[in-house]
Amino acid sequence: MELEVRPDPSEVGRARRWARSRLAGSGIRADESLAETLVLLVSELVTNAVVHTGRSAVLRLVLPAAVAEEAKGTVVRLEVDDASERAPVPRCPGGEATGGRGLALVDGLADRWGWSREGTGKRIWCELDRAPGGAPPACGRGDGAVPYEGLAFEAV
Repeated sequence: MELEVRPDPSEVGRARRWARSRLAGSGIRADESLAETLVLLVSELVTNAVVHTGRSAVLRLVLPAAVAEEAKGTVVRLEVDDASERAPVPRCPGGEATGGRGLALVDGLADRWGWSREGTGKRIWCELDRAPGGAPPACGRGDGAVPYEGLAFEAV
């Protein structure tokens, strides 16, 4: 499933609503912690893409088919393709800064995340493990990402 996102900050809300609407057929309940985490990650990655590139992006969700209660150990994958080839770079926002913490949140909430060059741009992705019983995901590090304590990241 994918959604093209226009280069407008108001598109972030549309992307969140779209992601929520796709959860129903996957067996992930709207009140499950995984659902809220997924929507937050959509918000952060789509915001980075539209704000820092000024161009359209593509949001892609890979959700499990309706999952039986005993088969909850599935993976949910979120990808955002944007038109910038520039790698995400660490930022150190001050205490009063209103931005610059998006990828730090991704790093803390996703089980895995990373990025790769794709065509004339890049793809930032993250995965959440759906633990038995709907437990919140464990913290993880992106592939090849170095953990920077106290730093935030920005895709530019």
